[in-house]
Amino acid sequence: MVRLPDADPLLMLAVILVAGMGLGRLAGLLRLPAVTGQILAGVLIGHAGLALFDTRGIQGLQPLTHFALALVGVTVGSHLNLRRLRNAGKRLVLLLLAEATLTPLAVGVGLILLTDMGLSLAALLATLAISTAPATIVALVRETHSRGVFVKTLLAAVAINNMTCIVLFELVRSSARMGIIPGLPHSGGMQGQLVQTFIGSASQLVLAVMVGAAAAALTHLFTLRTLRPARLATISMISILLTFGLASYTELSPLLACLSLGIVLTNLNPARDRMVDAAFSNFEPAIMCVFFTVAGIHLSFEHVAEAGLLAFLFVGLRIGGKLVSSEAAMRLAGATERMRRSLGMALIPQAGVAIGLVLLIQDDPAFASIHDLFVAIVLTAVTVNEIIGPIATRLALTRAGEVGHDRPRLIDFLQEENIVTDLRADTMEEAIEQLTNLLISSHHLDHVDRQELLESVLERERQVSTCLEGGLAVPHGELPEGSPMVGVMGVSARGLHVDTPDGRPLHCVVLLATPRGERERHLAVLAALARTVGANPVIQQQLYNAKTPAHVYEILHVEETEEDFNYFLDDEDS
Repeated sequence: MVRLPDADPLLMLAVILVAGMGLGRLAGLLRLPAVTGQILAGVLIGHAGLALFDTRGIQGLQPLTHFALALVGVTVGSHLNLRRLRNAGKRLVLLLLAEATLTPLAVGVGLILLTDMGLSLAALLATLAISTAPATIVALVRETHSRGVFVKTLLAAVAINNMTCIVLFELVRSSARMGIIPGLPHSGGMQGQLVQTFIGSASQLVLAVMVGAAAAALTHLFTLRTLRPARLATISMISILLTFGLASYTELSPLLACLSLGIVLTNLNPARDRMVDAAFSNFEPAIMCVFFTVAGIHLSFEHVAEAGLLAFLFVGLRIGGKLVSSEAAMRLAGATERMRRSLGMALIPQAGVAIGLVLLIQDDPAFASIHDLFVAIVLTAVTVNEIIGPIATRLALTRAGEVGHDRPRLIDFLQEENIVTDLRADTMEEAIEQLTNLLISSHHLDHVDRQELLESVLERERQVSTCLEGGLAVPHGELPEGSPMVGVMGVSARGLHVDTPDGRPLHCVVLLATPRGERERHLAVLAALARTVGANPVIQQQLYNAKTPAHVYEILHVEETEEDFNYFLDDEDS
């Protein structure tokens, strides 16, 4: 029974916000993710609970939920900045290969061997298993104020996973319709159209990417000389609405188009890669609260009986595939232990992309014989995954040690992309030159004269050696006023044989560049490095033998050293 039939959309929105924020806050008090509380709030007031609103009323909120999904797509895409991911490339490529093979194999083979499911249905579910809920992941990262190598890898993985899922799902759908994958009663006889069908599917995906890329290029042009936040917000909103709306109107993938918008925009203008975040930061929590609460309203337990054990088997096989594929990929990539044991768990949530792909099958008459069971399995799985998934992701963020790290720290400028572990140089001058190049490229200092900066560092080095004890050197250069303090680190396991105060080889060179007038910050960083890296044999042993920049980052940011070394600047101010 509908309690508020024909309710005004604003009244519905108010009720949804109150319910979502209320149960979200309650979930926080119970140490559960707010997202879980918001989804359960939707279940409570939705068709599975009190049924406050009718279906037509809920559909009236669709533009807002579409905007939220578009916003998430752009946000996730913006984390695929190629410069920032320079040291994460191996991890992401191996994860892509593992997720595109091991996860669908685990689901597809498991369903076929353990049930009497047809090959077409099993293949569709197998490719669908790759997807991850980007909105849930982004919301949890922000809710927990997490930041670090794990979060960077996770968000990039979500974007890559979903793009891979969309591509493979379209290929499987086309193959099933043509009878290449058996299982549909009226398929077959279309093998002669194989090339044309695949070209059609590929062109749809390429066009979606092109829509996002074109919107990003236009946004970049319009914001080149725009500094006012109000205008940036307006241009950002137009860009997002245009991308999502145009993709939907032309029956392309709106999420893929928005992912493309975020990816291209962040790589066109690194200085504006957080433009969308800044533009919508004030009211984004309310938008996402509505999104997750409405998602909960749509969840229905009436499909559980129809899907039966198949849905729970799918959930179990998918989780197992995620855990195995991420563990295998991270182990092959030489990732840190925290990364290996946490990444698969963080990728469990599944919602928006899966539901969007379900609609493709539901609207395709070629799948009429299986779409009821397919929809029932996926919707039941989404219901389960959206309840347990946020809890698993939050636990993964905690285990990775990056919860609460989204605050400025003393050496915040030393991220993974600013570190090299294979520094090869015969002289101090060669080391400084290599690190100067890394400094300019990894910190996007395109406005800085490279030669002038290099000469300033070398001149200081000629005047007074910056080599300290313990195999550490901290050369320094100056940047124009108004620039942020930046730095890079080069680590050499074999060591550089240069003159040092204690006669030891030089294993670690930290090149700092500070703007004129920030001498205190430079001295604070120098002192912190000297009393830890320069004087602590345990840290030296770990740091100088670190395998990858991710390992170095973890050593510099472990909780045990934060208080004395890489402390939070707001803690110092308080």
